[in-house]
Amino acid sequence: MKHSCSWFIGLWALATLAVAATSPRPHIVLVMADDMGWGETGYNGHPVLKTPQLDALAAAGLRFDRFYAGAPNCSPTRSTVMTGRSNDRCGVENHGFALRRQEKTMPQALRAAGYLTAHFGKWHLNGFRGPGVPVLASDDHNPGEFGFDEWLSVTNFFDRDPILSRKGKFEAFKGDSSEIIVAEALKHLERSLGTGKPTFTVVWYGSPHAPMIAAAEDMQDFGALEKNSANHYGELVAMDRSIGTLRAGLRQLGIADNTLLWFCSDNGGLPEIKPGTVGNLRGFKGAVYEGGLRVPAIIEWPAVIKTPRITRYPAGTVDIFPTIADLLGLPDSVMLRPVDGASLRPLFIADIGERAKPLAFRHTGRAALVDNRYKVVNLGIAKDGAFELYDLETDPSETRNIAAEKPAVAERLRTALLVWNESVNASYAGKDYPEGKVSAKEPKSRDWVDSPEYAPYLKELQARPEYRPAPKGKKKKSVE
Repeated sequence: MKHSCSWFIGLWALATLAVAATSPRPHIVLVMADDMGWGETGYNGHPVLKTPQLDALAAAGLRFDRFYAGAPNCSPTRSTVMTGRSNDRCGVENHGFALRRQEKTMPQALRAAGYLTAHFGKWHLNGFRGPGVPVLASDDHNPGEFGFDEWLSVTNFFDRDPILSRKGKFEAFKGDSSEIIVAEALKHLERSLGTGKPTFTVVWYGSPHAPMIAAAEDMQDFGALEKNSANHYGELVAMDRSIGTLRAGLRQLGIADNTLLWFCSDNGGLPEIKPGTVGNLRGFKGAVYEGGLRVPAIIEWPAVIKTPRITRYPAGTVDIFPTIADLLGLPDSVMLRPVDGASLRPLFIADIGERAKPLAFRHTGRAALVDNRYKVVNLGIAKDGAFELYDLETDPSETRNIAAEKPAVAERLRTALLVWNESVNASYAGKDYPEGKVSAKEPKSRDWVDSPEYAPYLKELQARPEYRPAPKGKKKKSVE
């Protein structure tokens, strides 16, 4: 049921007053898991995994039960966080594709607004395929090029005892990777508080992505599982613990009340892990069905979100930048148009009825569009593929295609998806940029093992566990 305009304006005003009463501007921490499925939380009823820290976070904040990654794998979703735009608009059509420097990013906008910006962990927006390696200072797509003042980053997934890059300087660490980057983020925040400036901190985990290497004590509840699954869930135990460390650290620093902490995952869960990773949803990482796109998500901001609750409002990673820009009153010009996301600001105070702007997805030739209760799917959007229609309210597992039963709804969503797809085609071709085209200087997706800049480090890095699956030559298949 649609709400009246006057009711919505009143709610928006209430949200405005609530946020305006928060002084100074909030600190912002964005946290993202790597390959964590919608079903992999205690609060979603996982049969073996316990996540007490995420459960506590959910109990204290705004928990989303219909939150969508921007795409069904990692680099594309990360581009949607940075820009508020669909991944294909930005040229990030699959894992290991670079975010174009012609895009406008959230850290650039926040740095210009006076924030100290920092990135910790997985980057994967510089065009390199293969297991993560420390990001080079000479890399013209490093986090600093997109607005981060500080960064301790790797190109892709990373595991225990990682080697990370602090603005180009390699540093070796010991221990669980999730705990390491949270500890480094808290050290950064402590240093930054002396400046009196608000902070924007991105913590992108490498867990529970393969290779799965957990500490023995973190696998003690999973002795009945096969080795890979036990390690996978062990990594999630450590990641969950680091969430508790992060929240405790914010309290110790005295900034927890006015810190907007936003947690989510970058795509759906993995099919080979047992028990399952996506709950009762259809599909896994790589699919445009719910299991590939729907992910756990929670926002905690005690100064504003005073009443913890669960929302079924459909939202996604494309909404993060528009929401933060709205909260801070940033000008429209900080985002490149068209923007696919929408501000969730009024949702911080109360549920707001139906979503006005559908959530649309395009990834490697497949596409989907979620319009509140209904979802249309096309597995061959560039080849005039058939359109499937699902009622997510009565059939969240997408078991029954109802396109023939509801032709009017199917046609409305089909048309909306096709119109959006044409808009994305124009963006992909560079029509949104002042030059009207994509810069010829943008790199192609490539394997780091074949890149001359990494040749001096190749032998050392490939001896490490997470790099052993990496390709040893151009004819080998790349590892995401």
